[in-house]
Parts: sequence; C-alpha cells; structure tokens
Amino acid sequence: MNSPIRVTVWGENFHEHSDRDRAGMAERYPEGMHGAIAAGLSELLGDQVEVRTATLDQPEHGLTEEVLASTDVLTWWGHARHGAVDDAVVEKVHQRVLGGMGLLALHSAHFSKIFIKLMGTSCSLSWRNSADTELVWNVSPSHPISQGVPQPIVIDEQEMYGEYFDIPAPDEQVFLSTFSGGEVFRSGCTWRRGKGKVFYFSPGDQEYPVYHHPDIKRVLANAVQWARPDEVADFVPPAVVNEPAPFFAGGKALRS
Repeated sequence: MNSPIRVTVWGENFHEHSDRDRAGMAERYPEGMHGAIAAGLSELLGDQVEVRTATLDQPEHGLTEEVLASTDVLTWWGHARHGAVDDAVVEKVHQRVLGGMGLLALHSAHFSKIFIKLMGTSCSLSWRNSADTELVWNVSPSHPISQGVPQPIVIDEQEMYGEYFDIPAPDEQVFLSTFSGGEVFRSGCTWRRGKGKVFYFSPGDQEYPVYHHPDIKRVLANAVQWARPDEVADFVPPAVVNEPAPFFAGGKALRS
C-alpha cells in the first residue's frame, strides 16, 4: 500500500486550558498533547502519513462525517471530560472502527466512551500519581508494534496504572509495565473489533512529558502502521445478511 496513512489525532484539549494545569501544560506541551503526538508521528513516519488533529471543543468534537470518512487510524486521548463526548459522535466512531478504521486508545482513554463500548467491560484499574518510574517490557518481540524499541522502555516519571485492569482478554499482549511501587500492568494490548484493529497503550499522563519520549513516539508510529486498514477495507461494518436459497439441494446447484 503506497498511499499515506490518514491519521486523525484526537485530544480532549482540556488540561491545556484549565486554570489548574495551564502553566505546566504550556511548558510540557506548548502545542497541546495532541500536537505533540501528531508531531511525533510526522517526525518518524514522514510522507508515509497525513496527520491532522481534532479536539473536543470543535463542532462535533472535530469528528465530522467528512473527517471520519477520510481517517484510516484515529488516536484518542481523554481524561477529565469523557462524559462530555457526544454519544452520537461515539456511535459514528464505533461504526467506523467496525468497518475497518484503526483506533489507538491512549492512557486514560481506557475510560473513554468509545473504548468502553468496544471492550464491553468497565475498563477500571488501579492508579497512583506519585511520579513512579515505569519500565515497559516487550513481551511480544516479533510483533510489529514492538519493533525498534529497547527492552525495557524506561520512563523516569509517570502515573502508575496497576492491575486489576478490567478488559477482555487481549488478542495480543505486546507490553507489560512494572512500576517502582511493585505494581504490574498490561500496558500494551490489541484487539480486533469487526474489521478494525484496536491498540491500547497506557503511558502518557498529562503531568509528565511522556509523548516527547523517543521510544514512546516509536511505539505510536509502529502502532499507526499496524492499525491501518487492510488494503481491501470497505469501511462497511459487518451486518446481518438475509441469505437467498441454498446453493445446493438434492445434489444440484440452484445458483450459478
């Protein structure tokens, strides 16, 4: 496939403007978290991607019919405003994933409406925000998402996410994280939903500059390439089919 992967980087864009977080966010992410993620993808993938951003505060949260129709992979970061996401937009994204669009759910997007809808579970976990060191272990060395990253990825300061993580058993577990407090977490997991691919990756709290980390940028770039739709994707979600008469009856073909 020679055409660029069309990536939409969706960000809640709340902490960037809140009174509590504005100053720190301006230092860590002057172009917003969504801007940093988009820049990392463009840096590593170059002309292999066409990257744009969308945010919660835009009309239809930036995810109009036109935008979704021209998105191959959607990345999603949310935290404080999950409930503000319109259910109608969530349903459009859900249908697009079932039809073949890839979805990367990042960090606290485990509680996003779209991720919970796709997983069908509470997606709850344990957490502690005390600048723990996180080691991200590659438990699937041959997986496309884990290529070119060290063993382990070392994140000096990060919010701790720990088990039990209430998700369906992953189709593939790519990363497992351990923390300086002793906790473990299934931090990189994949699923197929309908015709689409889903990757959850946990590192990336807003209080730490994690999306500038070169190894995290590599994981996200790899994940975009992995999650791109299959070449034959038609973006039509699977549906109930009313079959005509059988092909054979009494040993004779009824349809040709």
